[in-house]
Amino acid sequence: MLRFAQSPTHDMNIGDLRIAILNYLVSQQRHESFTICIDDTDKETMIEGKDTEIMQILEKFALVHDTVFHQSEHLHMHQTFAIKLLEVGKVFVCTCNEEQEHCSGHCENVDRSEYARRKESGEPFVLRIKKPTEAIVYHDLIKGEVSTSPDEVGAFVILRQDASPTHDFASACDDMLSGVTYLIQEDKNQLHTAKQKHIKTALGYAEETTYAHLPTLLNDDDTFSIKWLFEEGFLPDAIINYLLLPSIPILNNADAPQKIFTLPEAIAWFKVENISNDAVTFDIEKLRFINREHLKNMDDKVLSTLFGFADADIGKLAKLYLEEASTLKELKAKIEPIFAPKDFQSTYSDQMRTMETLIQNAPMFHSYSDFEADLLQKSGLTGKNFFIALRLLLTGAEHGPELSDIYPHIKPYILEIAS
Repeated sequence: MLRFAQSPTHDMNIGDLRIAILNYLVSQQRHESFTICIDDTDKETMIEGKDTEIMQILEKFALVHDTVFHQSEHLHMHQTFAIKLLEVGKVFVCTCNEEQEHCSGHCENVDRSEYARRKESGEPFVLRIKKPTEAIVYHDLIKGEVSTSPDEVGAFVILRQDASPTHDFASACDDMLSGVTYLIQEDKNQLHTAKQKHIKTALGYAEETTYAHLPTLLNDDDTFSIKWLFEEGFLPDAIINYLLLPSIPILNNADAPQKIFTLPEAIAWFKVENISNDAVTFDIEKLRFINREHLKNMDDKVLSTLFGFADADIGKLAKLYLEEASTLKELKAKIEPIFAPKDFQSTYSDQMRTMETLIQNAPMFHSYSDFEADLLQKSGLTGKNFFIALRLLLTGAEHGPELSDIYPHIKPYILEIAS
């Protein structure tokens, strides 16, 4: 079982998505279940509706899950596990401020009966798990052997004053309950991994877990959320492609035959252990290049539906603009003016009106050369007065691909366009 845990406290970012993709990918390779955990342990910082948004984003990337749950659904089990640890002396009642990372030490040997007394009196307290007596050691597919000292782990809070579980305790318990045996996450979570392993050991959980901690995907601009990428017109396939590229040490080897690929293709050759241990900085220009390549590879008719058509010719028309556009947003800025009412208030408005009338009354010309020759002869226009005016009339812009390349794809719509 693999899982992706996301907190509904912020927009999903590219680092979050990378972890989701990798966990899903490995679950498919191993033919194991993939579950989604909504980490809603911190009620004060949760954003309403963000959990639904998380699921919608994962759906857009076709990361199909077998189960999904909110950690708050397991509150009773979390509390039961905590009391079990208290009863066997592995957890203690602590009156130190719950925000303190470490206990002062005077609480650890207080009798367990203190729990009942303080609960009855209403006095504030937390439950802390005792500091491990030896280093927490595990093998990581990317980092190798990882060892965390007892002092780094410390005696940390597992139940807050309101009896809600902390992130580490809820996650450890839920992974046990769900049967998660393979964890892929960013290396900034290594201390959390050690704490969660300490909790599982205290609870007697003996199931072996495979760990892989990725170097953090550095992002210098907080605007690079998944929502923002969608708004800018980046395709899910391109985003997946980009996020898996740093995981390929040699792009031209036999395992990774090409730089442009889809997730189903990557499942066939991807290996977690090949992920580089070097930090990677998010490169928007590289993503733009990959997005453009995926747009080029898209089925023409499917591409046209993104502009409100179901016509392969409109998809081909859009691809003509991929020399100067890299995203759907940029393509729409090129395609929509072609079909929008034209601006007849420009320098060339009189010339545009002349050609508009001629086109509305002309027969359909199969070739652009015949179409152009007819307009040249009947309009009497030459030079810029003809060519710029015609381009403005047909595309709404003074610059762009050759009209001879554009015309074959728009000729069925020519009466609508030239107006």
